[in-house]
Amino acid sequence: MTPVEILRTWKTIAVVGLSPKKLRPSHSVSEYMMHHGYRIIPVNPGHSEILGQKCYARLEDIPEPVEIVNVFRQNDYVPEIVESAIRIGAKAVWLQEGVEHHDAAARARSAGLEVVMDRCVLKEHQKLR
Repeated sequence: MTPVEILRTWKTIAVVGLSPKKLRPSHSVSEYMMHHGYRIIPVNPGHSEILGQKCYARLEDIPEPVEIVNVFRQNDYVPEIVESAIRIGAKAVWLQEGVEHHDAAARARSAGLEVVMDRCVLKEHQKLR
């Protein structure tokens, strides 16, 4: 699937590393996606709520199905996040601009997940218009 097809198909996005700080890209990108009809589920162990949504410490703590795992973390954290995404049955792992991990991407693909690396979900969404 292309990034645009992923965004047309799935609407529930868990955002790993979502910041409560309005000037951070994770915050503005997630807010944009919310305003365009996506369900945003914050994942950040340091907070109980972000963008008016209950925040979870780990992907495994989310009590509902997650379709896309959007990663705003450094490359070193990606393998662990991919393993969590596989465990929860996510459909896709999306690594934001500047985030790449080819071994973890291969692991995700081998488990049947779609993978997008080094791309901004907001910029890709704007291509839908």
